[in-house]
Amino acid sequence: MLLAAAALCAALGGYWLAQQLDRASPRLASGTWLPQAKALAQFRLTDTSGRPFTRADLGGAPTLVFFGFTHCPEVCPTTLMKLAQVRKRAALGSLRVLFVSIDPQHDSAPLLGTYLHAFDPAFLGLTGEPASILALAADFGVAVNRVRLPGGEYTMDHSAVVFLLDARARIAAIFTPPLEVPALAADLRRAAPYL
Repeated sequence: MLLAAAALCAALGGYWLAQQLDRASPRLASGTWLPQAKALAQFRLTDTSGRPFTRADLGGAPTLVFFGFTHCPEVCPTTLMKLAQVRKRAALGSLRVLFVSIDPQHDSAPLLGTYLHAFDPAFLGLTGEPASILALAADFGVAVNRVRLPGGEYTMDHSAVVFLLDARARIAAIFTPPLEVPALAADLRRAAPYL
C-alpha cells in the first residue's frame, strides 16, 4: 500500500513537472526551441545606412536572423522571400528580420540595402570587416566557406539556418530548411509570449 502511494505521488509529481516545463517553452512545429537561450558575444558591424550596428541594437524586439550573400543564386533569395511572407503572416508588429552578409567583398552597405528592400523595406542588413562577420557567424554556429570557381570567381557556401532571437538578443530557437511559411508563422505567434 505504501509503495503504491509512493508510485502515485511520483507519477503525479512527474506529470506536474512536465506541465511546468511545457509552460516554460512553446511547442514548435517547424523549429527547435532551445532549452536555454544563448547569449551573443559583443560585435560591431555596419548597417545598410553605413551606421555602426552592435549587439545592443538587437535588444527590445524579437528578430529572425539569416546569414547569406547578395550573389547567392537560390537559397538566399528563396529564404528572404519566405521570411517576408512569414513576417506578414505572423502579424507580430515588433518582429524584425536581419540579414548578415557573409560576402563583404561584394556586399557594400548600399548594395545590401537595395537587395533586401526588394524583399521587404523593413528588412535590416549588416556587412563589415570579414573577421567580424566570421566571428559573428561562429557565435551563431553558422558554417561559412569561400569556394573558388573557374576564371577567378568565387561563391560562398553557408548554413541555411534561420535563428530566432528574443528581445534580449539571445538565440531562442532555430529553424532549418525546408522552411514552410504557414508553419513558421504559426510557430512565431506561439513563441511570441516567450520572447
